[in-house]
Amino acid sequence: MLTLNNISKSYGIETVLKDIRFTVNPGERVGLVGPNGSGKSTLLRIIAGLEIPDSGTVVFNPSDLRMGYLPQGMVAVEGQNLGSYLVGGNGDLANLNQYLEELAGKIAGKPYDSGLQEEYDCVLAALQDTINQMVGISRFLKATRLEQFPLDTTVSTLSGGQKTRLALTRLLACQPQLLLLDEPTNHLDIAMLEWLEDWLLNFRGGVLVVSHDRAILDTICTGIVELNPVTHNARSFAGGYSDYLVQKQGELEKMHQDYSDQREEIARLRKAAAHIRGLAAFRKGGKADGGDKFARGFFGDRSRGTTGRARNIETRLDTLLNEERLRKPHETWQMRVDFGGIPESGKVVLSLEDLSVGYGNNILLQAVNLTLIYKWRVVLVGENGCGKTSLLRTITGEIPALNGNFRLGSNVRPGYMAQEQEDLDPALTVLQTAAQYRSQSDTDVRAFLHKFLFSGDDVFVPVGSLSYGERARLSLACLVARGCNLLLLDEPINHLDIPSRVRFEQALRGFEGSILAVVHDRYFISGFATHLWEIVDGTIRSREF
Repeated sequence: MLTLNNISKSYGIETVLKDIRFTVNPGERVGLVGPNGSGKSTLLRIIAGLEIPDSGTVVFNPSDLRMGYLPQGMVAVEGQNLGSYLVGGNGDLANLNQYLEELAGKIAGKPYDSGLQEEYDCVLAALQDTINQMVGISRFLKATRLEQFPLDTTVSTLSGGQKTRLALTRLLACQPQLLLLDEPTNHLDIAMLEWLEDWLLNFRGGVLVVSHDRAILDTICTGIVELNPVTHNARSFAGGYSDYLVQKQGELEKMHQDYSDQREEIARLRKAAAHIRGLAAFRKGGKADGGDKFARGFFGDRSRGTTGRARNIETRLDTLLNEERLRKPHETWQMRVDFGGIPESGKVVLSLEDLSVGYGNNILLQAVNLTLIYKWRVVLVGENGCGKTSLLRTITGEIPALNGNFRLGSNVRPGYMAQEQEDLDPALTVLQTAAQYRSQSDTDVRAFLHKFLFSGDDVFVPVGSLSYGERARLSLACLVARGCNLLLLDEPINHLDIPSRVRFEQALRGFEGSILAVVHDRYFISGFATHLWEIVDGTIRSREF
């Protein structure tokens, strides 16, 4: 179905992909993994025909197979509505109907105008095609919980999760044979994630999916392709994400054992070479003071042989040292977060008392009574648009409570990480942003930022030019720098790659404060949460997790 033959791609002197080779067959669902910047999105764009590789070929079988490509960020024309987005530029039913009526009026006045009649037939055919498409699309609109939106709804008014569901609706309704999915789970709630999993499991075509959602990779994938950010090539692994981890862990343990054995051999050879050279020196000079001529003459010939043995050992040692540079296990870069000492808060960190949340007459949450205790790690879940982000913004004071109130406990220092990091000033550089919260020299601030993978000239990049993942790292750095002991996190790992998600989770597990986080990553929830707050029917149910 899909065969990649030696695909390579560079931008200037920077190599992104090198000799990429793998296949995707009907019924196979392949997960494409690797750190941000390893070329995953670039490879999908090459397969989709949106970029041209420097070398190599992309082969489809059959050559005219229907391919569906979902980019990472949804792109819609300014002012576009749902109807026109779902079925293309001529898909606005209201406009087509209106234009058809106008043409009918013109034909009534000029019944023998063949040009008007042809135009009427074309518009009528376009209207019929649109209706037929909408019949198929309506099934997916219901499945993605978008059927309640009128087709004249402007796309820009939808939430992030609703936009992702809309893009999925258009893609799946086209009945593709090969799916290229770039982060299809971004902003999706748990119910939609489970629906997407079920749909993909029953899909008979081929799937190549880029995702940082480890649960979906584990559930649906029949194989994993890993892009290596150092060598820029690809390796294929059988099975799902857990199988891939087991294989990688086994390889890494063997590499470390081989490397340890090699280091021990090097140390032994160095000691042996030093001993033999010392013996040769003694034989050549006789006594330690080198003054015994008889000893020098007696040992002279034998010392040359001993020196030769030492040289042979040193030659072998040089060979091992060269191999060491090639074989030393490469640790994939990961974010190293150190929250350091933070101030301790009172036992009750946050109290919600008959709290109602929403905007004007739009009440999202009503009469919520909950308490968050010191060191709890609470995950807030619920469908898209049910009020999760609104609750966090109410607690931070960004929007007023509609009714009731909330109280922060003694010595609580809240820190809010917005979903799209819109609280960051796009005009400031990374260094300037972090320096606002640390009274240190630029050198110390740069050392601090290095823990969050901002090194070298990265610190001089304006925030507005950063990727979503980079902004997430910078936003977390700012919370650390401020010494916050209550973290309010809105989809904090949404744009982080898998290695960074793992490190992020490890850091939060070592965080000594309290956390309230909106998260849909089921791997994250299972390994992180102590309590679950679930929004159901306009209120919140709490339970230990």
